[in-house]
Amino acid sequence: MAIRQRRRGWLAVTTVVAASLVGGLTTTGTASADRNPPARTMDLQLLAVNDLHGNLEPPQGSSGTILEPGATVPTPAGGMAHLATQLEAARAKNPNSLTVAAGDMIGASPLLSGLFHDEPTIEGLNKLGLDVSSVGNHEFDEGRAELLRMQNGGCHPKDGCYTPGREFKGADFEYLAANVVDEKTGLPIMAPISIKYVNGAWIGFIGMTLEGTPDVVTAEGVKGLKFKDEVETANRYTKLLKLIGVKSIVVLLHEGGQPTSGAYYNYDCNAGGALGLSGPVVDIAKNLDPEIDAVVTGHTHQSYVCSIPDPKGQPRLVTSGASLGRLYTEINLTYDKRTRDIVRTKVSAANHIVRRTTAEHEGMKTLIKDWNALAAPVANRTVGYIAGKIDGRGSTKPESPLGDLIADAQLEATAAADKGAAQLALMNPGGIRSDFAYEGPEGNGVVTYAEAFTVQPFTNMMVTQTLTGQAILDLLAQQVTGVNAEKPRWLQVSKGFAYTVDKTKTGAAMIVPGSVKLNGEPIDPAKSYRVSSNEFLAGGGDGFTAFKTGTDKLNGGSDLEALLAYLAAHSSAGTPLPVPAADRITFQG
Repeated sequence: MAIRQRRRGWLAVTTVVAASLVGGLTTTGTASADRNPPARTMDLQLLAVNDLHGNLEPPQGSSGTILEPGATVPTPAGGMAHLATQLEAARAKNPNSLTVAAGDMIGASPLLSGLFHDEPTIEGLNKLGLDVSSVGNHEFDEGRAELLRMQNGGCHPKDGCYTPGREFKGADFEYLAANVVDEKTGLPIMAPISIKYVNGAWIGFIGMTLEGTPDVVTAEGVKGLKFKDEVETANRYTKLLKLIGVKSIVVLLHEGGQPTSGAYYNYDCNAGGALGLSGPVVDIAKNLDPEIDAVVTGHTHQSYVCSIPDPKGQPRLVTSGASLGRLYTEINLTYDKRTRDIVRTKVSAANHIVRRTTAEHEGMKTLIKDWNALAAPVANRTVGYIAGKIDGRGSTKPESPLGDLIADAQLEATAAADKGAAQLALMNPGGIRSDFAYEGPEGNGVVTYAEAFTVQPFTNMMVTQTLTGQAILDLLAQQVTGVNAEKPRWLQVSKGFAYTVDKTKTGAAMIVPGSVKLNGEPIDPAKSYRVSSNEFLAGGGDGFTAFKTGTDKLNGGSDLEALLAYLAAHSSAGTPLPVPAADRITFQG
């Protein structure tokens, strides 16, 4: 695989910048000779996106909508061709503009991008005019080497080049990974900072993913890497930027928060006085160096514009723009040319809907069309039939119909004695990336390979192992404790498994004792059971560490193969698959 390094190392760049800034400091002039001195300040604009997840085309179903205040019908949103047009219009209003991102731009992608290892999305982001992005946890889905290929280019080591004579060039923008280091050398695996020059202004960016990335990525994806504390890392690089004279600093952070009330696409966390935001980003923002002027976040797929006080009590902007390309964030900064710093009292931001009524950008439209032509022979193949819309990612309930379907498919794929003898299958909700739409160009109720891939894009391998009944009970408790205490992660369960949740309780007490049953029989803590899951969960992902107590593990096919086989076995044009009832978990209170 040919890899080309097209940029100077970040340390070399900072040296050049430092020399330039020092030169600027020592320049002298006669102020009185200038009768019309230039304005002391200038307006800067950041256009920010996050958590695109390779959605070049508008996301399908409820995942492709935004609810506006006062509206009863969601607004269709998203699509890179629409986003490109809107960003061009925004830049036309202020040429002093940079486009930035807060990670998860690739990974968990629909077939159009995922089939080609996200090369289409990187090319789309180049065309979009992205200047710099932090890495997110999904940038590590295929491991360090593949992430570096995304940055530097070269054809895929196994699949090769997708178009004869045309080699993938990599990202024109910089991926930043300040808190991701090689466990042997202790050095960042990619540039930790980027310094941009905009019409006389120097802006420093520090890019990071969440410290807990190993908890939400397969072990193979983060092999040989360490993920450092976000605050400690950002503050260290802030000192470096200040040392070389860069005083305007923005953090691009793939970690976020949850609006606590009345959330909508341009949610103001500070309306009503108290901070209406919870989650890891709050403590991070409160402890970041006061010299940092703004924080662009992601990961939680939420929408907010907040002011969170820094350690000196001064207000500081923190933003997030939902996910899947449905929003972009416009951040307006005032730069003081004399102090070379951002005037914090004049910082503002707003999220904007990427409306599908916007004209499509011709260049982006052509790029998408070209990749679609390559994907069509695989993408358009019919793999099943459904009787109605099956909600997954877009479900408003903890147990989703599509979650039941996937768990049933995984149980069936691993139930045979030679396949694992599974009695129960558990599926992580975060691994369900979309819905099964009923209506479509291929015909109502038809499920294509592209739709199935979009729902299950990771191709995680199935693992069947022996767990004690106590371990199963522990898994259910871990849905609402530990890292999942603030925002529960409800495992999707296969047929025959049922239990009750008491919403009046907290923590592990929410799981009603004696309600956990398999095929009508209470789970016995002392007995052993064969449990199937994808390899991510089997490795303890998402805080479900009880999986790591399993024994007698047997690896099987991929979760996508299980889903495809289930659709083929249980649906036809004349007898489509019914919409699952999603009634295995009972919520009371």
